[in-house]
Amino acid sequence: MVKSVCDDSILTSERSDSAAYKCVQVDADLLSSGLLLQIKRDHLRNMTSRFAQVEAAPAIEVFALNKGYTEDTFKNKVSLGVGAYRNEEGTPWVLPVVRLAEKNLAADDTINKEYFPILGLENFSFNATKLLLGAQNDAFIEQRAFGVQSLSGTGALRIGAEFLHRVLGYNVYYYSNPSWENHKLIFNNSGFTESREYRYWCPESRGLNMEGLLEDLRGAPENAVIILHVCAHNPTGCDPTEEQWKEIADVMEERKLFPFFDSAYQGFASGDLEKDSWVVRYFVSRGFELFCAQSFSKNFGLYNERIGNLTIVLNNASNAPLIKSQMSIIVRGMYSNPPSHGARIVSFVLNNNDLFNEWKDNVRTMSTRIFEMRKALRGALERLQTPGNWDHITTQIGMFSYTGLTAKQSQHMVEKHHIYMLRSGRISMCGLTHKNIEYVASAIHETVCNITNKL
Repeated sequence: MVKSVCDDSILTSERSDSAAYKCVQVDADLLSSGLLLQIKRDHLRNMTSRFAQVEAAPAIEVFALNKGYTEDTFKNKVSLGVGAYRNEEGTPWVLPVVRLAEKNLAADDTINKEYFPILGLENFSFNATKLLLGAQNDAFIEQRAFGVQSLSGTGALRIGAEFLHRVLGYNVYYYSNPSWENHKLIFNNSGFTESREYRYWCPESRGLNMEGLLEDLRGAPENAVIILHVCAHNPTGCDPTEEQWKEIADVMEERKLFPFFDSAYQGFASGDLEKDSWVVRYFVSRGFELFCAQSFSKNFGLYNERIGNLTIVLNNASNAPLIKSQMSIIVRGMYSNPPSHGARIVSFVLNNNDLFNEWKDNVRTMSTRIFEMRKALRGALERLQTPGNWDHITTQIGMFSYTGLTAKQSQHMVEKHHIYMLRSGRISMCGLTHKNIEYVASAIHETVCNITNKL
């Protein structure tokens, strides 16, 4: 018997008379040698693919940086890129209260694997909204505020942005300069046609450019969506004071701008849940209707569970069912309904007073360690008499510090010292430990002394 190798099939017969194929006759003994496979591979390579025109997308810097760190064999390498908490040993920390909640949930035989409602686990969203606004908030009590479970804070931003563009017809949004790089991608992909920046960071003072911020907001058109970081601004770690927030609210009220808050660090920033949500509560007290994207990645350590909440605050509770109906259509066409595990963990903890208090202790443990690392890094730099003023290391707050290092200096830190940080000069304070703090400070000192500030 002879086997025939054809352009797009293998025929087994004594003879193939079909004129539809151009066959190469191959002795059966050669098939086991891999020749057949090679012929087929050569043929496929010669075919034109519909995907041949696809170009490589730009690398996502933070993930590319982490890949480089993982592959680096240098003994003293340090990862200051990824925004995830690390303990004093430099390893991920699963919160003890999360472990406890998971054990209780695993032992509950009444929990099944049925679909959640499209807008998620209501008990979770209810408690997440209460956590943000406070149980005594008028909007919460009057049911003018409600939540939609989302795929972490990113998903909350996307659902909210799609609603604002598709349902309300908003097309202009503002984001801080600098900001979390995903803000622009999310809003552009949601259909917004015009993105604008408002000034935020002042390189000279290494602090907030309040004058520029207010000037840019005064020039914003009515109904422009303004993305505001609730606390622990990413990437600068520089937040407005309460008095400055009041000035921002004045301008936004005057210009009829829509606040879209991003809350990724409630409790994680200062260790105080109320303090870290003050600005949202203040805007609500002023009568603003607003959206707030909440993430539980940082304060619960649930990075890969993708659990978040979109809090919606209205001035009329009768509008809530209509908005929920539109949100349901958006979610249905995006991912249909959300996953359960992260929502059940957060809901379980927030519903139990003892666990809630334990969670607050866990959060304070993380925020306290970050404070300690800020003090240690600033102290080490000052002992080395590193050129410049390093006060901003301790005046900034939260996971990140905007060091002031230029792109060239940051690249030098990676290439010479194996200290992985973003080109913007942002570092994650969670990557610092008492074991590596002197090495990092010495590397910054060498870099600032020897690498020009020019890009």
